[in-house]
Amino acid sequence: MNLLWLYLLLVKATLTSFSGMTSLAIVRNDFVLHYHLLTDQQLTTAIAAGRLAPGPNGVYLVGIGYYLAGYPGAAVGWLALVTPAFLSILLLHWLRRYSDRPGFRRALDSVLMAAAGLSLASALPLAQDSILDARGATLAVVAVAAFLLTKLDSFWIILGAAALSLLYFAVL
Repeated sequence: MNLLWLYLLLVKATLTSFSGMTSLAIVRNDFVLHYHLLTDQQLTTAIAAGRLAPGPNGVYLVGIGYYLAGYPGAAVGWLALVTPAFLSILLLHWLRRYSDRPGFRRALDSVLMAAAGLSLASALPLAQDSILDARGATLAVVAVAAFLLTKLDSFWIILGAAALSLLYFAVL
């Protein structure tokens, strides 16, 4: 795997997202659908590992890099993850000038809503690949309900779902 090409694909995803998981639509399209470098299951595993690790939501990009090119790929994933942070210094300087304009605020809100829609569109195929039976569907519904109806951090919901899944497989 060409590390420069891997970096460019990953940095494209991070530069076109507004938080870690909104890059998922681009990552899935590039790595699963277009180039067939990962499966949905591998992408889901990278996301789960990234969500369980401390740090930003987009840390799953490090796992994708590792899947594709080992430790050098993981380093490239980290570099793609931090690149926007350095570019944000320039962006903040520009935003300070225009942030008080109502039209600018409406445009920014529209972009955030579009990103939320892309995240949902990417998450549904991954959920379909991960939910294999009625117990998995029940666990998914409970996790979504816990996320929407409580103030629990998603880390605890994922950890609880993992524990219940392990318990389910231990009983089988």
